[in-house]
Amino acid sequence: MFAACIPEIFDLIGTRKSYGGNYMKEPNRRHIVVCGHITYESVLHFLKDFLHEDREDVDVEVVFLHRSEPDLEFEGLLKRQHTRVKYFQGSLMNAMDLERAKVHDADACLVLANKYCPDPDAEDAANIMRVISMKNYCEESRIIIQLMQYHNKAYLLNIPSWDWKQGDDVICLAELKLGFIAQSCLAPGFSTMMANLFAMRSFITSPDMAAWQNDYLQGTGCEMYTETLSPSFSGMTFSQASELCFVKLKLLLLAIEVKPIDGGDTKISINPQSSKMPANTVGFFIAQSAEEVKRAWFYCKACHEDVKDENLIKKCKCKHLMTFRKGVRAIQLVGKTMANKTGATPATPFSAALSKPLLNIKNSVMAKEENGSKPVMNGRPTNKPADQQKNGKMEVGIADDQAKDFDFAKTEMKYDSTGMFHWTPARSIEDCILDRNQAAMTVLNGHVVVCLFADPDSPLIGLRNLVMPLRASNFHYHELKHVVIVGAVDYLRREWKTLQNLPKISVLNGSPLSRADLRAVNVNLCDMCVILSAKVPSNDDPTLADKEAILASLNIKAMTFGDIITNIESMGDSKDALNNMGDTTVKRPGPIYGTNVPMITELVNDSNVQFLDQDDDDDPDTELYLTQPFACGTAFAVSVLDSLMSTTYFNQNALTLIRSLITGGATPELEIILAEGAGLRGGYSTPDTLSHRDRCRVGQISLSDGPLATFGEGRKYQDLFVASLRNYGMLCIGLYRLRDAALTTVDATSKRYVITNPPFDFGLLPTDQVYVLLPFERKQSRFSFSETEV
Repeated sequence: MFAACIPEIFDLIGTRKSYGGNYMKEPNRRHIVVCGHITYESVLHFLKDFLHEDREDVDVEVVFLHRSEPDLEFEGLLKRQHTRVKYFQGSLMNAMDLERAKVHDADACLVLANKYCPDPDAEDAANIMRVISMKNYCEESRIIIQLMQYHNKAYLLNIPSWDWKQGDDVICLAELKLGFIAQSCLAPGFSTMMANLFAMRSFITSPDMAAWQNDYLQGTGCEMYTETLSPSFSGMTFSQASELCFVKLKLLLLAIEVKPIDGGDTKISINPQSSKMPANTVGFFIAQSAEEVKRAWFYCKACHEDVKDENLIKKCKCKHLMTFRKGVRAIQLVGKTMANKTGATPATPFSAALSKPLLNIKNSVMAKEENGSKPVMNGRPTNKPADQQKNGKMEVGIADDQAKDFDFAKTEMKYDSTGMFHWTPARSIEDCILDRNQAAMTVLNGHVVVCLFADPDSPLIGLRNLVMPLRASNFHYHELKHVVIVGAVDYLRREWKTLQNLPKISVLNGSPLSRADLRAVNVNLCDMCVILSAKVPSNDDPTLADKEAILASLNIKAMTFGDIITNIESMGDSKDALNNMGDTTVKRPGPIYGTNVPMITELVNDSNVQFLDQDDDDDPDTELYLTQPFACGTAFAVSVLDSLMSTTYFNQNALTLIRSLITGGATPELEIILAEGAGLRGGYSTPDTLSHRDRCRVGQISLSDGPLATFGEGRKYQDLFVASLRNYGMLCIGLYRLRDAALTTVDATSKRYVITNPPFDFGLLPTDQVYVLLPFERKQSRFSFSETEV
């Protein structure tokens, strides 16, 4: 009898799934569930970042849930990481499979998107359905999802239990990718700096490497961390705290958490001006490791004021400090208990309140203006525009006829309803189309050229995400760079609904590969040339997805402009055309060779970066962040955003900080408005909406001239950092340096590379350009931040 059943028993055992069964959760150990696009490559990149050694105490088990079994290569990876990774076969749409993966007990559920899919909308729809299934199974689950298209974010708002306040978050690849590129139009290379900050990387410098590579690699080792500031920082302004952190603790403090006095949601304030910090404020830092950032919590003025070595700043036994910390903890516990009784949000160290001066900045500035005194910036009177003319010419960014906001407050809508972006009444695309002759007759200078490859039926890439950061309200109207899109009008008509309310946009119906079209839009005089493609990658050979972008890049680099410079100079008196474009910037001669045209190319496949620069010697297998085009800020690939999934899980506020820096100030309120599908709404300027302009922005300052020129003559980076912060309220975050600093040899290049958060004793050069976070200025700019001459 038993012998007859043996074959059947073997059949049952043989048909049992290798990756079935239930996840056995260990006591006191957290786990996350990762689903969506699960392949060997996507998992390898995810785990490399998630389990990085620089992360502190990563005792989190990763559980993958996917419909199909892993292939042999994937199985090998799972076996190598078997103590920290588990794999289960199942469907996200099946409640039984969700039960097997213990989704209800998971610390978070991460949904990965296929960035190379032929139909982005279908990919987003599938992932949103997975979110609906998980939320239906367990409403309290924290979910972080990758989406391809910005307009699909609206569907997440329709899920009743979706709540970003509880930790749910969406990483929209199109929004962030184009936002990074937009910031590079304002400060070339900034996309590389930010991408390196949220990716976990360890650097190893070598004497065999070129000097520029060692400088760049040191910056790639920096990451973004949060830490509660010690009681010694209480009562300081942000500038004072940032200076102390940099000089004493060797940390770069970027931003702090601010809890509004009216009890609203906690907000992140980047480089705030003139507000005192309360006790237990949470700071956002750039540092090499989480261990370094602990200095900000351990710092005690009584014990560490005379300590010279930052590594000796450890936890002290100061009686007063310990008493204070116990008191803070008691207050937190009381607040938490009261909040549980009343249903209010508990007062935690991550929601520290700021005092009133922040709200009173605008009122004090307005009062000073009404009294007729000289405009005041950062507590110091500034010169009037008439005093800043040189040789009969007005400096860039000085004349600001459009900045008299209070005169127009009741009569004209100039900003959107949230006050975060410049706004204009809707225009038809026909009103903005230029032909080649019209473009050539218009004196374009200091503008942004967008070379766009798209078929009439290509998926929308969301050009609004590229233009909106360039239309942020913390720029004065005259500072806005004109955007000229070169591409197929049939495609742009479909995008136009989202662009029609943004000022200073023109369209040239042409080809980005046509040199005549590129000359017509003065590509050699632009501040940045952006090369994008909306075309769907071919399934036959995905590596050819970047062929148009690479050809366009090489085409521009091969152009020469010596034959047309005389024509441009002869048109130098054509001020009417400039005024019509809304651009009052001083014209400057452009580069003669296309290789010097500032350019950033978006790539689909990382490996194609080797074709962008013919003079580099990067190995084809080199990681993207180590290649010369990426280090120089001339290439960007969506793959660098993969690290944001891990970053968001470990630190939700980091994504909020990155998004506010990159998007120019997009808010949940604005996203609800855009979710309606009617585009930006105009709003009348009120003191409340005008106060939203008081936020910092990214800029780039040259050390070759201007007030900071003296620092380029052999001074140290710390001197520049302290002087910029004290005198101008500007926070320095990095350098953009010539690769060949001397430029004396025949084969020297004018390429620059990014140095993130240089050491305090780093030597400066006159040709350096500095990345800064600039405070908003109500009347006029001090410098020309738009010019980035080589």
